[in-house]
Formats: sequence, C-alpha cells, structure tokens
Amino acid sequence: MRVLIAEDLALLRDGLTRLLRDNGFEVVGAVDNADALVHAARAEKPDIAIVDVRLPPSFRDEGIRAALELRATVPETAILVVSQYVEHEYATELLASGEGGVGYLLKDRIMNVDDFVDAVRRVAAGGTALDPEVVAQLFSRRGPLEGLSPREREVLGLMAEGRSNTAIASSLYLSIGAVEKHIASIFTKLRLRQAPEDHRRVLAVLAFLQTE
Repeated sequence: MRVLIAEDLALLRDGLTRLLRDNGFEVVGAVDNADALVHAARAEKPDIAIVDVRLPPSFRDEGIRAALELRATVPETAILVVSQYVEHEYATELLASGEGGVGYLLKDRIMNVDDFVDAVRRVAAGGTALDPEVVAQLFSRRGPLEGLSPREREVLGLMAEGRSNTAIASSLYLSIGAVEKHIASIFTKLRLRQAPEDHRRVLAVLAFLQTE
C-alpha cells in the first residue's frame, strides 16, 4: 500500500514515515507544504495521502484545500486528514462528494499505533475513519437523524468511527444480529437506496456528517 504524507513538523513527518514503513506500507513521499502535496500526488498516485489540515505558509487551511483538490483531480487517492483540533466544517466539506476513502483523525490518535494503522488501511480501502471526538461533536447537531433511536445513534456513531459489526456489538454489549437489525433500521430511516453494504455504510455516515 503506497502512502504520501503531508506534515510540516519534521519530527512528526519522520515519525509517521518510520511508523508506516515498520507496518508494511510503502511511503512514496513526505512533504511539508500543500503545493508539494498536490505535485507528489499527481506524480505518484498513491493509494492514500495523510494530510495535516494546517500547512505553510499561513497554517490555516492549506492542507484541507489541497486535499479537496486531490479529491477532484486524483480521485483514486484516498485522503486521511489529521488535525490538532476538531474542525468539523472541514470534515463535512471533505465528505461532501458522497464517496468513501476519507478519514479525519486528531493527531493524538496517532499515539495508538494499532488504531492509526487500521484507520490508514480502512480509508485506503475505500472506507471511512472519523475520530471519536469529531463524532461526539457532530452528534450535537440536528437534522435528518432526529428519527433515529438513541441506540441507533450509538450504532451510527461507531459506524462513523469505522467500526465493524463485530466491534460495534462488542462495544455496546449486543449480539451481532441485533447490530445488523439496528443498521438495517438506520438505512431505512435515512432512506438509503439499495447498494452494496459497505457503500450504504458510507452513505449513512455522510448523512450523519452533513446534518445541519
């Protein structure tokens, strides 16, 4: 699996490079600014780009803007955004295309190597990975999710984090069959069209993110 990293802090950039290589990834580039990210992604066409939200020169939103550009121009490259803070408007904008292959994690999560590596693999494979803190903040918003029961909201929140049915069942002390029933109810209430299971999970998460 080929990875491109965009991070302005040299120590973190080098640490991510070593961490990913130690876990079997091929790091095809590690850059420190948005222009270099776009250039490298177009040249290398990596499976996934790991992008800091704030990059030089202004350290405001250069990273996320570059990520959005890549979604449009190099759509085969998945995007995993990392940020120091919860900035849910960026998460919503990044996911607005209605496709998977995207994630948004806080940098603190990188310290849990197993979870971080799993998130990289999941996003690169076309899934989603949302930081639990982002999920918690987004659940405070209102919109089309109002028809979901409290338990269905819990299930959807864990789906947004990228959990499998088995992991959701374990977390909520439910049977896998009960989780499947809750997910089927979520699909029905959100009026998600018939599609492969993985795609509908992504659509459900997108509905969750786009709630206003």
